[in-house]
Amino acid sequence: MRLRHRFAYYLVGFTLGLFFITAMFIGKDTRCNYFPNARVLNNLRNKPFEYSAKAQEILAQNWIDSTDIKNTLTYGDVDFDRSNIEVGNGKRYIIEGKTTKNQPITLEVINYENKAVLTNISKLGQK
Repeated sequence: MRLRHRFAYYLVGFTLGLFFITAMFIGKDTRCNYFPNARVLNNLRNKPFEYSAKAQEILAQNWIDSTDIKNTLTYGDVDFDRSNIEVGNGKRYIIEGKTTKNQPITLEVINYENKAVLTNISKLGQK
């Protein structure tokens, strides 16, 4: 068998394989969260999200809005040195991110079994 025939058979098989792989995964919400930071943020985003009274007061100050919180929960960094602490029935996570105005912020979120509660929002470096 000539080289070009082998190459043609290879391309046909490769194309069929790509087709079947695409058909299997299309329309499914698949994620590859291998790192701890991505796993925690994905877990927090997929649960019902609530705001504490203190967090709602800070949101009313208009230097931060819910878009900044969503972006931080998507692209933020979890500070594991200060996080993963048992608080009642949940675990506290400290997440550092930025607002749309490029101002650094810190979110304190308690992750319960069936919900996530934002308890505090601060400018980075403040408590």
